[in-house]
Amino acid sequence: MVVGTFVGILPGLAPSGTLAILLPLAVNLEPSTALIMMAGIYYGAKYGGSTTAILLNIPGESASVVTCLDGYELSKQGRAGPALGMAAIASFIAGTVGVVGVTFLAPVVAGFAVRMGPPEYAALMAFAFVLVVMLAGDSLLKGFISMALGLLLSTVGIDLFSGQQRYTFGAIELFGGIEFIALSIGLFAVAEVLVNVEQRLGHQLFTVPSKLRELLPNADDFRRSRVAIAQSSVVGFFIGVIPGAGSTVASFISYTIAKRFSKTPERFGHGAIEGVAAPEAANNSETGGALIPLFTLGIPGSSSTAIMLGALVLFGLNPGPLLFTENPEVVWPIIASMYLGNVALLVLNLPMVPLLAKILLIPYWVLYPGILVISIVGVYSVRSSFFDVWLLAAFGILGYVMKKTDIPAAPLLLAFVLGRIAENAIRQSMVLSNNDPTIFLTRPIAAVFLGMAVLLLLSLGIGNAQGVRREVMEVED
Repeated sequence: MVVGTFVGILPGLAPSGTLAILLPLAVNLEPSTALIMMAGIYYGAKYGGSTTAILLNIPGESASVVTCLDGYELSKQGRAGPALGMAAIASFIAGTVGVVGVTFLAPVVAGFAVRMGPPEYAALMAFAFVLVVMLAGDSLLKGFISMALGLLLSTVGIDLFSGQQRYTFGAIELFGGIEFIALSIGLFAVAEVLVNVEQRLGHQLFTVPSKLRELLPNADDFRRSRVAIAQSSVVGFFIGVIPGAGSTVASFISYTIAKRFSKTPERFGHGAIEGVAAPEAANNSETGGALIPLFTLGIPGSSSTAIMLGALVLFGLNPGPLLFTENPEVVWPIIASMYLGNVALLVLNLPMVPLLAKILLIPYWVLYPGILVISIVGVYSVRSSFFDVWLLAAFGILGYVMKKTDIPAAPLLLAFVLGRIAENAIRQSMVLSNNDPTIFLTRPIAAVFLGMAVLLLLSLGIGNAQGVRREVMEVED
């Protein structure tokens, strides 16, 4: 769990990559011991991923992007400690909900996951893209611009269906697509450094209180976050059950729901504590949900669980409905370790909040170069490619331009992550239906997702039109 926490903190070290490196070591252990180790790294990284997102605006993985929106704003307001504490507490509560769900709901919920085919995924992505636009705040146009840029970038690389190159311009490094770490760190961390240096912000950019009670969430923080944690724990778990949806989808859907039903939605994006609680809760309950299709169907829900599936196969175990009855000595210790792991991670992380918050006391002339060094090393470590470092610089400039023009970066990054999933699902659906688009309406689950997307889009349009009308009336008055 300690290793997983540090993996989450360091950009470039993804949980899946660490699990792959440790797979040869795992083979030499007992099956239950090896899988407990891998599971500990998996959900330990979920805890650690929020640290750099909150303190330095560096999302180590795609699921941490949403945490940056309010977490970093809280840091700039001198509330890094409460943000870190709330992330740990929300993760503990939601992680426990996820493990309880695995324990009691695995067979029932797995039946729902089996019914998710390409049309259902395509409709889910359509619903997700509408939610992505909502992250833009007041300007839907800027949200659409940002999302369109993300979708365009997601098409770079080799087309999986035809094998043709798309927008690679002959660069071999782009055949596999744009590296997510370079894009995310450039848009958020490097762009933030450029803007702050331009404004010549000094040591007073961050303030850290000295009293312990001011470094942890207070009663008002818990009151604001309780509903967000509850709904995100449930939403994250059920999205985790859907193979391929992943923690990114769980995080930003939960964040958007929390914002939509908040009495003060205008606070989101400007330092709302529930804006940290919602994505972190969803991110950790998704971990439990993702284990259900892995254990009961043999279908990995993410790259990390795909490595765990490989470990199960190496041990001669057959993931499926009979795994719980034929190999209970392997499955139940893993689930029990997750109960204990959630408690242990809370105990490990809460005392570290005052120490981590003091990072923000580092003078700006040391902190900003340090952020750039961490960013460059993290990006280079993924593929040992200087090309990715140049991409980091390019996306840093793009992020700077977007900040100066008030175009949000979060929709771009989330659309980039979801774009290829959506494209593959749509094209697979067209192959299944012989290019008949009505397949999305004849499949009940797909039709429900599309209906929700249309209703949400209409409500956004109506709300935006009403806002413009009010502004016009105020100008006339």
